[in-house]
Amino acid sequence: MKFINKLRRNEEGATAIEYGLIAALIAVAAITAMQSLGGELTTTFNTVSSAMSTANNANV
Repeated sequence: MKFINKLRRNEEGATAIEYGLIAALIAVAAITAMQSLGGELTTTFNTVSSAMSTANNANV
């Protein structure tokens, strides 16, 4: 009976679950931010690449 009461008072498992949920929420937020920035970065790099290619062809 003491063992069962001790298990009821033990909150370490609940704390671990809470940390897991927080980590999952942070991961979802990071993935969302990276996806939105990914498209913008692709556009930026393509623009720079085109400008450099045009400048290189003009100097040749």
